[in-house]
Parts: sequence; structure tokens; C-alpha cells
Amino acid sequence: MSGKNVLISGASVAGPALAYWLGHHGFHPTVVEIAPAPREGGYAVDFRGEVHLTVLERMGVLERIRTQQTGGTPIRFVDEHDRKLLELPVEFAGGAVEIRRSDLSAILREHSAHTTEYVYGDSISSLTDTGDGVHVTFESGTERTFDLVVGADGLHSNVRRLAFGPEDRFVSHLGYYVAGWELPTPSWLGDAAVGHNTPGKYASAAIDHLNPAMAGSYVLFASPELAYDRRDVEQQKRLIAEGLAGMGWRVPELLGTLPAAKELYFDSISRADVPSWSTGRIALLGDAACGATLGGMGTGTAMVAAYVLAGELARADHRTAFTRYERLLRDFATECQKGGDRTGKFLAPRSALGIWLRNKSLSNKLLLKLMLKAGEEVSSNLSLPDYRSESAAR
Repeated sequence: MSGKNVLISGASVAGPALAYWLGHHGFHPTVVEIAPAPREGGYAVDFRGEVHLTVLERMGVLERIRTQQTGGTPIRFVDEHDRKLLELPVEFAGGAVEIRRSDLSAILREHSAHTTEYVYGDSISSLTDTGDGVHVTFESGTERTFDLVVGADGLHSNVRRLAFGPEDRFVSHLGYYVAGWELPTPSWLGDAAVGHNTPGKYASAAIDHLNPAMAGSYVLFASPELAYDRRDVEQQKRLIAEGLAGMGWRVPELLGTLPAAKELYFDSISRADVPSWSTGRIALLGDAACGATLGGMGTGTAMVAAYVLAGELARADHRTAFTRYERLLRDFATECQKGGDRTGKFLAPRSALGIWLRNKSLSNKLLLKLMLKAGEEVSSNLSLPDYRSESAAR
């Protein structure tokens, strides 16, 4: 690959991971991020299975991640009187290693900083593929030309919208919304994540093991697709309160902490399906290409995809590399992604019978063991090439 200047949109996980591997192969990546600074807080993400761990090890970050891992948290479902109905083990949600998204992102940025230009507080406003490069105009008014552009900017990808078409062509709403925010640790909260259901709703809290004075609230509710401003945090807080209205247990207490929350995560549970992950000199990576909001092993898939995309670009011209990248990963990513279709229904079944059936079936230790094994097999079902010695000087 002779053209080595690559623009990456998104500085969360997929973007910095791709930047590291591109730098490793001799490219010159630039990462642009709409947020004015690296985001703090955020929920935990996990890695599971041999493929995920192999990529982290080859990248040289596995041991660093382990030093900052959360340790994982059991999940306990309780009734309105705090009586335990079901408890799931640490590995059910935490995989082999779990870390806060913001901590993972910081590790990846640090690991890639020596070869990468990071630009915060800006975004791409237009893309023009000239055949010889991609002319980019930024919201700031800056104009630059890059050899390639990669959208690693999540489920609601700006690059995908500009280069492939509007979001509603590719993103399907799966019937639920999810939210999370930080709060002072309640006196009643122990070591497990404790949650309560009513039909179509789930509310929980879990202590932050790295900062026990703080905890995280994590909630879901079933809803048709909502129209709201993704930058209007106060509007999103109102939607969360409306979505959980009528719940008892400790939900009014949790919602009482919402107005003071400084960082809020709120999104639909949705899935992205893009027929082709590239067009000309522009490609998609991670959730932008094949995302699922929750339960689709998206973080692990993004790390694997960044490794493969950079490795293929080091071996061949961009047309060949993009084709090989998608051919290698599409089936693997799609199979992992399927877990996201079930997450809302699992955490917040829409009927009292559904809640009872979930609790009853997962109380069976053999069935739980089989589910965990199946998840690990899905995340390991890929023959991973070794690109570490590849050269980009082509």
C-alpha cells in the first residue's frame, strides 16, 4: 500500500486500535473525534475467547488491561423486597477480562500516540473520493486530503452517513433503550450488581470496584423508536424517567440521582447491517460496520477487525485489502453480533411469565454452563492471520 495517510473518525476503541496497528505497519494515521476531550467514565466492556486475547497480546496491551480490570461483578436479580430470584456468575457478563471503556480507550490512545495525530473537538462535514485520495472538509473549516478514510465512529457513524447513506438504511431498532450513569454508592449495595424487573423494564446498580465510593446505575426499558436530540442530555434524562415510570423497589432512589449525573450514556438497543463495508477509498470498522449496542461482543470484534484491516492494508492495495478484510471477518462478526438481538429480551422480558422463565431456566447450572461455552466458541471461531511482520512499504 503506497498511500499511507489514513484518517480515522472516532477515538473510542476501534479508532485508536486501528491507529496503533497502522502505525506499526508504517502508516501515518490521524484520528478525529467530535468530543472536545477524551471521554471519562462509561460502562465496562469485556473480552472473551482465544481470538480476543490473542489480538490483545500481540498488541502488547493484555497485561496492562489486566492491571486495570474491574474484576467483574456477579449479577443478582431481586424482587421488590430485595429477595434474590437469580444470581449469575462473574464470567456471564465479565468474560475473561473486563475493563471500563474509558480506561481501555486511554490505554489504546497511549499505545498509539507515538505514530498518531489526535484531533479533538472536530468532525467530518464532507467526503469526496477523487479516485486518487479522499478530500475531507471538517466542521472547523479545515480541508485536508488523505489516502484513505475509515469510519470507526460507532453505531451512529458519521462516515457511514456521508459515504454510504442515511442511518435508517442500515440501523434497525431492536425495541429497547439502555442508559447508565454514575452515583454515590448507596448504603444497601453490596459486591454484586443488583437489579429488579417489571415487564419490559430493568433497573440495577453496581459498585465501582476501582472506586468503591461510587457506583453505576444501569437501566433498560422497552419502547418503540424515540425521536430525540442525541446532544440534549436533559431531554434524555426525562426519557429515562418516563421509561422507568411506575417501577417500585429502589428505582425512585436511583432516578433521584439522575439530575446530578455529569456523564450519561443513553442509546437505543439497535443493530447495524451494512451490505458492503467499503466504498472506494472509504471503509467502516467496528460498530459502524456491524454493531450491536449490547451483547454483540462489539468491543472484542472491533479490536480484532482493527488488527485485520491494518494487516491487510500492509499486504496489498486498498481495494484488495478491503475485500480481504471483509471476507475474513464478516461471518465471524455477524455471528457475534447476533447476541445483541437477545440482550433486551434477556434483561427486560416483556411479560411476568418471561421474567419467571428466564429466572427458572438460568437457575439450572448445566444450562448456564452450556450458554457460557457457546459464547466462548462464537468469539473464538476465526482463524487469525499473523500480520506482525508485515511491511507497508509497497
